[in-house]
Amino acid sequence: MQVSQAVLVTGCSSGIGRATAIALAQAGLPTWASARRLETIADLRDAGCRVIELDVTDESSRARAVQAVEAEHGAVGALVNNAGYAQVGAIEDIPEQSLRRQFETNLFGPIRLCQMVLPGMRAQRCGTIVNLGSAAGLVTPPASGAYAMTKYALEALSDALRYEVAPFGVRIVLLEPGAVRTGFTSALAANAPDLDATMPGPYHTLTKNALALAEREGAGDRGLDPEQLAHIVVRAIAARRPRSRYRIGTQARVAPTVRRLLGDRAWDAVLRRVCPAE
Repeated sequence: MQVSQAVLVTGCSSGIGRATAIALAQAGLPTWASARRLETIADLRDAGCRVIELDVTDESSRARAVQAVEAEHGAVGALVNNAGYAQVGAIEDIPEQSLRRQFETNLFGPIRLCQMVLPGMRAQRCGTIVNLGSAAGLVTPPASGAYAMTKYALEALSDALRYEVAPFGVRIVLLEPGAVRTGFTSALAANAPDLDATMPGPYHTLTKNALALAEREGAGDRGLDPEQLAHIVVRAIAARRPRSRYRIGTQARVAPTVRRLLGDRAWDAVLRRVCPAE
């Protein structure tokens, strides 16, 4: 059986997904770039990508995308689970529907895609799944519990899969980047509670400060370059023995150690200084 090198990348309309699709195509790999709306990625054809519609929250859309790649290449050689978004807000403020949508996009969509591509990978005894985690899956940022919960869950998913599929030649890679210079952080406000309400709620100050903190971390030289992450994905897919985890940036490398050394009370005191709740 010929081993497929085709790569399916989710969430390619901007940021890390777009940069990754371009980098993979430049590396000579058959690259299928996907997004919910084809018009947002039509220009990626010029970069050498195949483009396909894929809504990671829709079962039939997931199935069509995987089947399209398998029909041409026999299997998905590598899956890059990149699609996702963040929302800022106190847990009490987040409507149940918004919380469920966060999990459907960031967690359950990637899980189902893993389940769909694994039979083909096992059959060819080769494959790579790259999950885009976050430093928020290591240390929870202020007022970002919903997003962090999905990224903590991706940590567990990657750990479980790595052990389960290793006997079949399938590698699981988890990227844990800090804030990235994309539209990701600037889109946080669109998913935040209404901060202009006539009577602000009890978490108004916390949410406002958390948004400002997230935007600062992702701005200018403080944020990671999407192309930097894209090249790490390419190297991981090409490597014979990629690392299980890639902690990228100061937030991912330093914050978990500081958090552990300080303990809960001291760490909470630090958070109150950098992101006042009142």
